Amino acid sequence: MSMASRLLPLIPLIPAISALVLTWLTWFGGSIGRARAGKLASGAVGVSLILAAIGFAEIAGSPPDARAVTVELFDWISLGSFRASAALVLDPLASVMTLVITGVGFLVHVYSVGYVQKEHDVHRYFAYLNLLTAFMLLLVLAENLLVLFVGWEGVGLCCYLLVGYRCQKRSAIDAGMKAFVIDRVGDVGLLAGILMTFVVFGTVSFQELLPLAPTKDTTAVGIIGVLFLVGAIGKSAQIPLHVWLLDTVEGPPPASALIQSATVVTGGVYLVVRTAALFAESPLAFGLVGAFGAVTALFAAAVALAQDDLRRALAYSTVSQVGYMFLACGVGAFGAAVFHLLTHAFGKALLFLCAGSVLHAMAGRTDVRGMGGLKEKLPVTYRTFVIATLGLTAVPPFAGFFSGNQILWSAFRDRDFLMWGTGIVVTFLTALYMGRLWMLVFEGRFRGSGIEMGPSGEPPVTWPLLVLAVGSVGIGFIGIPHYSAIASFLADPLAATTHEAASLAAEGSLVLLNVAIAASGLLLARRVYRGEASSSRPAAEEAVRPEPTLGWLRGRFGVDALYGRALVRPLLFLSRTILWRGVDRTVIDGGFHGSARLIRAGSEGLRLFQSGNLRLYLFVLFAGVVAMLAWMMLGARWAF
Repeated sequence: MSMASRLLPLIPLIPAISALVLTWLTWFGGSIGRARAGKLASGAVGVSLILAAIGFAEIAGSPPDARAVTVELFDWISLGSFRASAALVLDPLASVMTLVITGVGFLVHVYSVGYVQKEHDVHRYFAYLNLLTAFMLLLVLAENLLVLFVGWEGVGLCCYLLVGYRCQKRSAIDAGMKAFVIDRVGDVGLLAGILMTFVVFGTVSFQELLPLAPTKDTTAVGIIGVLFLVGAIGKSAQIPLHVWLLDTVEGPPPASALIQSATVVTGGVYLVVRTAALFAESPLAFGLVGAFGAVTALFAAAVALAQDDLRRALAYSTVSQVGYMFLACGVGAFGAAVFHLLTHAFGKALLFLCAGSVLHAMAGRTDVRGMGGLKEKLPVTYRTFVIATLGLTAVPPFAGFFSGNQILWSAFRDRDFLMWGTGIVVTFLTALYMGRLWMLVFEGRFRGSGIEMGPSGEPPVTWPLLVLAVGSVGIGFIGIPHYSAIASFLADPLAATTHEAASLAAEGSLVLLNVAIAASGLLLARRVYRGEASSSRPAAEEAVRPEPTLGWLRGRFGVDALYGRALVRPLLFLSRTILWRGVDRTVIDGGFHGSARLIRAGSEGLRLFQSGNLRLYLFVLFAGVVAMLAWMMLGARWAF
């Protein structure tokens, strides 16, 4: 038995055990101190990171045909010829995902130790964070669709718990419920896809069903792909199920960093890449992946340009970048999608942790129009934010430059100019909205009236920012000279597809064009928003002054309002007016209460005849005799 097979079950198990211990302490009043709770949770994820690194090293050092380690824990379902076991598999794709989840997760846990010490019930927070990590690890290590579905649902549950962690706030409760309900919509598609997979393939094991994809009916495979895509759209917050991710910012910033970088939103991308062999056999499903990704990336990038809440602007950025990954899958660049997932995990986690530092210094204020000049007060946050921004906007030599250009090059090489053009526009908009945040938050004069900051407003723990910044620079170099080695390692089903040979000059010209577009977006942002950043007016006045952006972008193209009118209001009317007041209170409660009142009234009447008064008894007896005689006499008369 290899080292990886012995250690594999421990990777998700250790964070789960830590979550169980912290839950026990929360429910039964035990205490190991706030700092110790954070250290326990961080240490558990750190051990999983070490085990994941050992597994990755063993997989990477194995021959290509031996890069899969399967561990069967126990038989789960055995029905006739169908058999499904609780099994885990560590292959190239799973090994990369475990490193991303545990690596970024460990840094987020460590950052949280110092950041959430003033929060209520810290043990519960770290239990949720550990549980989210454990379920995400179970999702990516699943050997079959049933085990994946357990991790999938667990991740959705933990997202609900973390978003609604600040349960004293009504907005946090509503946001958690919103995330939970919308996520279930996508889960219906995934569950239907799993059932149809069983019908078509007779198995739910990835190692058994994926090689059979070319032998099955294309229509059936395409339907399965579309159903899986519905699940992926819900989990990865793609249009039209993207609205839940925007409210995850109601949770603590470190939790948002983990949800939007390395766990929840990457689940849909992972599902598409894991089942890429199914999508490759269906032009319809294949095309829909790219279409949804392109539309989402363009839509979210445009809306992010007009968001004044720092957290929501970054949330729309996440939606856009995940759409970029779907776009990559839609042009057959599954390896590039995973590569971009890797670079985005570092960059977006860094951006959200930097946003947490800003909120820490600004006493919770989130409007970027009331910030400015923070680079002097938050030097570490400023420098790391700039690094993450340059990486996200694909400026060399930062990580996003390598992964983003591989996606664009893949689209251009396949002559999919619509996808390539969409990617170019998204690159420009990304540079523009990130440049806007850069200018309004850190440059110019401080506009936060009523806020007094000391010499340094940095949070207690800053070294995770530095580690993520190093990753945001260095992780992209694994894509040199080309991501084909990455695609080959990940067993990309289309990696071996032949394309016309492209000259180095053509690819270099395209890269220079992409860099020029990104640079122009940053320079335009500097030109447009530099005056805003230099304004000395207080935040209250700044908030009412219109910015030089399209006003209708603030309304998010009316999507949220449309959901409110078309879904939320009718459902609230149905639930409150018809079901609650009409059915529950009037019919059900009214029936029970009415029967109770009827019985009580009858018993009150009968009680009058059980008073113990002899005269009353004689009177009733006499009245009864008179009534009987009257009835007999009247009856005899009517008979004649």
